[in-house]
Amino acid sequence: MFGLFKKKSKKQILEEKYKRLIEEAYRLSKINRKASDAKTAEAEEVLAQIEAKSK
Repeated sequence: MFGLFKKKSKKQILEEKYKRLIEEAYRLSKINRKASDAKTAEAEEVLAQIEAKSK
């Protein structure tokens, strides 16, 4: 409750976006491989941003 109004850091936002993209890529891998590969590539770009923020 005390963290209810606490803003998320840029890194936390990127980590959530990365997790969401990986989950969507997994879901798409069963249906459309090309779309899954595109989501995976997008997730890798977000991961690179996360790594850049942590350095």
